[in-house]
Amino acid sequence: MRKKYVPHLPSILATCENNYACALKLLPDCDSENLSYEFMINDQLKYKIKILDSARYTSTIMMSQMANNTPSFLRPSMEIRLYHDAKVAEVLSCQKVSKLQPTYEYPNLNMHLRNEKQMVNVFLAEWLHFCLEQRKMQIIIS
Repeated sequence: MRKKYVPHLPSILATCENNYACALKLLPDCDSENLSYEFMINDQLKYKIKILDSARYTSTIMMSQMANNTPSFLRPSMEIRLYHDAKVAEVLSCQKVSKLQPTYEYPNLNMHLRNEKQMVNVFLAEWLHFCLEQRKMQIIIS
């Protein structure tokens, strides 16, 4: 009999706080809706962050990878909510999978990891750090 997975809240919270701090470094103005930022890595790869919604205590952004010669299903994208009062960033959806649960029984029909929500937040942390290291930013107002 397998033990039920129990998320380690301090590590999840630390990841979300780190993601918030990194996102603010990348987005100097996250209060303006319809604003996009693009980070050029090279001629073949760039990342785009679009501010979808901005309110007093939250902002919702979409972060996506744009790579030439890559099918769309292989280009990751995430919808992220920034909570300004708590200073955390949480992934709302990843690869069009929304309402991620904190834990999943394993195995499951959709083959989610037991800690899928934590893992997509860790993936976001890696993405944000990569963009900070490679920062060649263009601001696009749409």
